[in-house]
Amino acid sequence: MRHLHTPLIDKLREHYDKAEFSFHVPGHKFGKLMPSKDWAHNLLTLDATELTGLDDLHDATDVIKEAQALTASFYGADKSYFLINGTTVGNLAMILTTCKPDAKVLVQRNCHKSIMNGIQLAGARPVMLSPEMDRETGIATGITLDQVKEAFLHDQHIDAVILTNPNYYGMTKDLRDIISFIHKRNVPVLIDEAHGAHFSIGTPFPPSSLSMGADIVVQSAHKTLPAMTMASFLHVKTERIDVELLEENLQILQSSSPSYVLMASLDYARSYIESLEEQDIKHILERIEIVKQRLNRIPQIKVIQHTNESDWFDPLKLIIQSKTSLSGFEMQAIFEEEGIYSELADPYNVLFIFPLAPLERIEELASLIAHTLSSYETVEREIVTFDRFPSITELALTDKELKASKTKKCPLEEAVDEISAETIVPYPPGIPIIMKGEKITESHVKYCHFLLQKGARFQGTDLKDIHVVETQQETRR
Repeated sequence: MRHLHTPLIDKLREHYDKAEFSFHVPGHKFGKLMPSKDWAHNLLTLDATELTGLDDLHDATDVIKEAQALTASFYGADKSYFLINGTTVGNLAMILTTCKPDAKVLVQRNCHKSIMNGIQLAGARPVMLSPEMDRETGIATGITLDQVKEAFLHDQHIDAVILTNPNYYGMTKDLRDIISFIHKRNVPVLIDEAHGAHFSIGTPFPPSSLSMGADIVVQSAHKTLPAMTMASFLHVKTERIDVELLEENLQILQSSSPSYVLMASLDYARSYIESLEEQDIKHILERIEIVKQRLNRIPQIKVIQHTNESDWFDPLKLIIQSKTSLSGFEMQAIFEEEGIYSELADPYNVLFIFPLAPLERIEELASLIAHTLSSYETVEREIVTFDRFPSITELALTDKELKASKTKKCPLEEAVDEISAETIVPYPPGIPIIMKGEKITESHVKYCHFLLQKGARFQGTDLKDIHVVETQQETRR
């Protein structure tokens, strides 16, 4: 039997046809932010290879070099690199460049899973700093200078500090004092700024970590700029980084057949953001403010305008909090039935990512959301926050020790005090709850159950059983 149908293409077309409102990545919003040019309507015309005159990503000397130099100039970097394997590959490369085997690395607890994967590949030992929790939303934000000082007091041999700023929701911390403190110890600061590729626009957008003194910053251009999925930037501004080693790692980790379509979209994304005039930004922000005002009139939701645990809040991010019995996951599902697709949900909130362009159909959107939620009564909601971790924690077993250990399956309810042999990750946003090699606590188990009850999805597991490390006594049996 010949199977000639195309299930993935069919599903993608079906999604496009029913998605009335796109408030999720990628930032080009189904191509709406792409120019009205022939090449934009048929990107396959740009799908080439390393032919004469087209340069080579892994040895850029011509047009790719020029495009990357223009990017570095706009973002204020010493050097910028096009990434065609997403911010994930940038995170891996910067960690492998700066982290030695068995070295201690300070890392923000609410980091993306690619950060922990990079530390594992480097053979380094993570020292995890627990972020502050925003009590209004139940969302983890960033770390404090006191935590960093305490960590350095505890261990003087730190190879690198890896922070995430902003968080997925656009909550951004002022890192200048933290970076200054770390640099006085001649330690590099690496920033996963996946959601901040547009920050260099300037006020009222938060400042980029690069302008705050970070050594390496990785940005997902595809999240808020008109770039294609997997298209990211890596910026370097420092003498603390071995640039030759960084470039070698990028060659090792990235495809030897890089996509010219992705690189071209990065070239356009930089051009697009650089072309925005002051009046363009003003118009975009005015439209965002109008939609916030309209949505604030709906009794069943609360629009989060700012947070107490962050210094800046990205205007392109909108957090809608349920004021009904609906969880954020349930509210997201209801929106999707009406063709309104958001970026993610959590137990209480739904996150919208606005385009870097004037919003359209505002009244229609507000009316649709109001109608969709009109049958739900408002209730008093208490945000349950879980302070699941001490301020500073380390893994019970290194990756090397884990590989030498036997594992077993264990019901989640019985896993307290066991050492996890897998990383437990709700997705999105891809932030681990339990790290591989970490001792499982009662708070871990309670929080996993809480998320399951609210409708969260976990990558690669249903959480009925998890893999844990066998004790020496069990191994002898």
